[in-house]
Amino acid sequence: MGKVIALSNQKGGVGKTTTTVNLAASLAVAEKKVLLIDFDPQGNASSALGVDRAGMEGKPSTYHALIGQVPLSQVIVPTEMDCLFVAPANGDLAGAEIELVSAFAREAKLKAAIAEIKSQYDFILIDCPPSLGLLTVNALNAADSFLVPLQCEYFALEGLSQLLHTVSLIRQSLNPSLEEEGILLTMFDGRNNLANEVVKEVRTHFSSQVFETIIPRNVRLSECSSFGKPVLLYDIDSKGCLAYLNLAKEVLARNQPKANVPASLATVPVTLGSPGASEPRSAELN
Repeated sequence: MGKVIALSNQKGGVGKTTTTVNLAASLAVAEKKVLLIDFDPQGNASSALGVDRAGMEGKPSTYHALIGQVPLSQVIVPTEMDCLFVAPANGDLAGAEIELVSAFAREAKLKAAIAEIKSQYDFILIDCPPSLGLLTVNALNAADSFLVPLQCEYFALEGLSQLLHTVSLIRQSLNPSLEEEGILLTMFDGRNNLANEVVKEVRTHFSSQVFETIIPRNVRLSECSSFGKPVLLYDIDSKGCLAYLNLAKEVLARNQPKANVPASLATVPVTLGSPGASEPRSAELN
């Protein structure tokens, strides 16, 4: 049975979609079968995996699966990577929140759609929209755990507290088994004193919930999306790629015994866990 992880933060521009795409690709290179569900009406995760949104006209998307027009299995398309698949989204999804307002069990629509295909994947990652509306509630209700990308900037903790409050409400009323996958610090610039302070503050308050890996600011991470590729296929030696390989290694370690971490990730050193750490330049991949 696959594990469903919702990547959520109501604040935009924190690296949420970048993290969803590149974590999915890094898990796929470890020979885990991964499905990325694009649940953001902007459809950026779809584009970042090479889906031509202009060519989606007349084709089913996550919107159609959400409202029950088609099963989710008919929405899923392959990517350049053998083990990575995507359920694409486009602007149609923006209307779903309005359409579902009067629907029965509206908060459980995505969970029902995922149920039929959940056993076919090792991991299912949901790229949530940058809001705490009905789409995000659906994603958190469908998820086994949630992962929070947290930008190393001033207002980060304020946004995090709002999200954790929402998660608390969802646990009380909809999904009591929802677990914390972890908090991921993103867009880190070691030259910035404030970024270092944010890292220190988050680690002090949330301790083991915070991943050791920190995602740095990296030009390659910005560039790869415009080419419709995860950074793994764009520049495997980049600092951003190595950070996401490290993150995948941590996610796998948290979800299975360390002895079973795939060899394709076992040689990737976790060296980005603290500000000022040295940057590895290569990674062995099977």
